[in-house]
Amino acid sequence: MARKRSEPGSRKGSALIAVLKGIAYAAVLGILALVVAVAVATAYLPSYGDLTKRNDLGQMIRVRAANGQVLVSMGPSFGKWLTYDEIPPEMRAALISTEDRRFRYHIGVDPIGLIRAVGSAVLEGHRVRATSTITQQLARNIFLTNKRDYIRKVKEAILAMALERKFTKDQILELYLNREYFGGGAYGIDAASRKFFGHGADHLSLGEAAILAGLVKAPSNYAPTADVEAARDRSGVVIDTMVKNGFITAAQAAAVNPAQVRIQQTTSNNSVRYFTDWALPQLDTLIDQTTDPIDVWTTLDPGMQLAADKAVRANAPDGAQGALVSLDRDGAVRAMVGGKDYVSSIYNRATQAERQPGSSFKLFVYLSALESGMKPTDTIVDEPVTIDGWSPRNAERENLGPVTLREAFSRSINTVSAKIGAQVGFSTIADMARRFGITTPISTYPSMVLGSSDVRLIEMTQAFASVANNGVAVQPYGIRRVVTADGRLLYQHDSNEGRVLVAPWVAAEMTDLLQSAVMSGTGRAAQIGRPVAGKTGTTTANKDGWFIGFSSGLTTGVWMGRDDAKPVPGLQGGTAPARAFHDFMTVAVANRPVEQFQTQVPMPDWQLTPEEEMYGDQPVDANDVGQMMVDENGMPIAPQQQPDQGYPPQQQPMIQPDGTGPSQQELDQAFPPQQPQGRPEQAYPPQPQRRQPPYPMQPPPQPQPQPRSVPPADPPQPRPYTA
Repeated sequence: MARKRSEPGSRKGSALIAVLKGIAYAAVLGILALVVAVAVATAYLPSYGDLTKRNDLGQMIRVRAANGQVLVSMGPSFGKWLTYDEIPPEMRAALISTEDRRFRYHIGVDPIGLIRAVGSAVLEGHRVRATSTITQQLARNIFLTNKRDYIRKVKEAILAMALERKFTKDQILELYLNREYFGGGAYGIDAASRKFFGHGADHLSLGEAAILAGLVKAPSNYAPTADVEAARDRSGVVIDTMVKNGFITAAQAAAVNPAQVRIQQTTSNNSVRYFTDWALPQLDTLIDQTTDPIDVWTTLDPGMQLAADKAVRANAPDGAQGALVSLDRDGAVRAMVGGKDYVSSIYNRATQAERQPGSSFKLFVYLSALESGMKPTDTIVDEPVTIDGWSPRNAERENLGPVTLREAFSRSINTVSAKIGAQVGFSTIADMARRFGITTPISTYPSMVLGSSDVRLIEMTQAFASVANNGVAVQPYGIRRVVTADGRLLYQHDSNEGRVLVAPWVAAEMTDLLQSAVMSGTGRAAQIGRPVAGKTGTTTANKDGWFIGFSSGLTTGVWMGRDDAKPVPGLQGGTAPARAFHDFMTVAVANRPVEQFQTQVPMPDWQLTPEEEMYGDQPVDANDVGQMMVDENGMPIAPQQQPDQGYPPQQQPMIQPDGTGPSQQELDQAFPPQQPQGRPEQAYPPQPQRRQPPYPMQPPPQPQPQPRSVPPADPPQPRPYTA
């Protein structure tokens, strides 16, 4: 019996059925797998409260000036978190109409939009274009990256459905609008509204809402900070879309003119960045590591900073750079400019550059002289001198003969500085510089008295500020306090009492010399109509120009020169730097009381004894134990061990055996630190006369020419004195 053959049609039908069954099984398995994946993802999603913290977006650091003004906002910028009801309906409608018009109806993924995107790609022969819903965008922003591949899209879809399963539509929209990036560093509509419009997002107009909704597509292209016109044009597209999708009427759209939407002008952070670049790295040592948003309150005065920037730009010679730093009496940095333009050069010449200070370094030369016992009225001969084969010359190529210490400093006479260095010791001067905060290597060759060692502007300004502070150390600082966004204090600057660096009368006498340099010497261009003390500095071939001075509790240092250290024609400390000091300080101290300098300070009681008053009339009994001195270990020192310098034993200058000056312990014991005060000069009793030691550079007894007096103040235009 023959076997019945199967029909070809039946075999094809069976194959088709098998394929359909396989597709059905795969679809069922896929749906089951999707359901399981969504369920698992839903279980592992963070709570709604955790998602509102925004810690995953990075740390926000707002740097504030002394008056609270925001100088720089670094990292993501967050505004106030607005609840769904606080978000204006115009903003919600603008976003939904632009990004996901079926938001209220889909399950996290829009099937209709996906089918249309696939069909368009097949018909037009291009890749499937982005069809992400608002929920998918939220899932990607929180949990995924922007990597373009199919695996990420699958994960994005699963997470979006999980979000829809766990949270309501209103919660999803609230999360999106408070976390989305809107350009300009702003995350969330409130931060964006404050940045672009100058007010919170809880009262956005329709035109403003359209601009913000238009930013989501391409924040870097449409942000008002990048292109105002592009942002306004894009908002017009958003308005038209809202009309098309039925969110607003044509009449409402006609009432909106994007060109009339006021965009807040952004201020340039140019020179401020020099200060923030210097101050913010200090946070690593001031606070523990945290990811919470923080506000850093600094010492910077915006008005002074603006004046400093203008002063440097206006006075720095063509082709040269300039820097300025200004310290308050407690060390607070009120202004810092590290160059003429931060955008073109981020190199901070106020804190990083090491340049020769020229004659401004004579501050330490004369401090060493005054501490050794010399006085501003002492006479020294300005004459040719050679020390170890080095023969310094004055800038005017002439010698004036006998001059007072005050005139020698005022005129910045080089030969006198060399003589002082030979007498007190070059290592003593180097130690004095280090004592006052200079951390760069200091040469002890004779030429060091003329400023041949490289220094930093901020450290030189710190040294002058310590002199202005009656010889008490001043430490520059830029951060006052650090608080979190919720007001928790992380750091508070403490104004600790500074170390005593020199005796009060040494600082007073140094102030006397510095004041004379401005009144009648090389720094006359720095006069501002109130007491000013300062010093100029000019290096070989006019490569560097300096002026550093103080008035009314504010100490300011200015440097100018080329980064490549090439000569700058006409650059001297008494010209462009002194004029920049004048321009800045005129503004900086305008609202501060005028303060007279304390140029006479009485010595403490232990410096004046009855035996001292009789010194010279009757000798001190060397066998009197009460007159004997003791060393640092309390052991008596025999009278014959005392060096004979023409001083009674009780009035020996506080110089160490190695010639380096008094120890810190001696200074702290003799002169307890005091808080700086800004009171005007008071009547002090006359300073006791100190016996002058036999200086080797004194003029010969006979014949003795008459000392030159300090010249009267010249007209504002200074003569080319030695700087």
